[in-house]
Amino acid sequence: MSGENLLGIPETKLPVDPAAQKLDDGVDVRDVARGYPASSLVWATLAEDALDDGEVIEAYAYARTGYHRGLDSLRKSGWRGQGPVPWEHEPNRGFLRALAVLAKAAGEIGEEEEHRRCADFLRDSSAAGARELGL
Repeated sequence: MSGENLLGIPETKLPVDPAAQKLDDGVDVRDVARGYPASSLVWATLAEDALDDGEVIEAYAYARTGYHRGLDSLRKSGWRGQGPVPWEHEPNRGFLRALAVLAKAAGEIGEEEEHRRCADFLRDSSAAGARELGL
C-alpha cells in the first residue's frame, strides 16, 4: 500500500495533545511525562532523546510505551487497525515519531522483524511521516 489510501478508509486525526504545549513552553519532558503519561508525544520525545544519546535500550522502551499509548489514542478516535494517520495533522506526530524510533531502536538491538514491521506500518500510515522521519 505504501501510504496511499487505496481502500478509501478515512484518515484518523488525533485530538490536540495538551502535553505539546507544555513541551513547547520548555517544561522538562520528564515532568511532562509525569503529568501526561498517556501522551505518545512525550514518550516519543524521551525515546528520540535517548536514541540521540546512544541509549538504545531506553529508547526502545520509551518508544514502545509511546507506540502503545498512541494505539490507545487512535482506537479512541475511531481507528480500526488500518488506514491513514496523516503526518500533516500535527497531533498525529507523537504516535508516528514513537513508531519511527521503535523501528530504529528495534533495528539497533537486532530485532529485524520488528524493525521491518514498524517501518512498514509507518509508511502505510503516513508516507510523508516516514520520509520526514527517515524511514
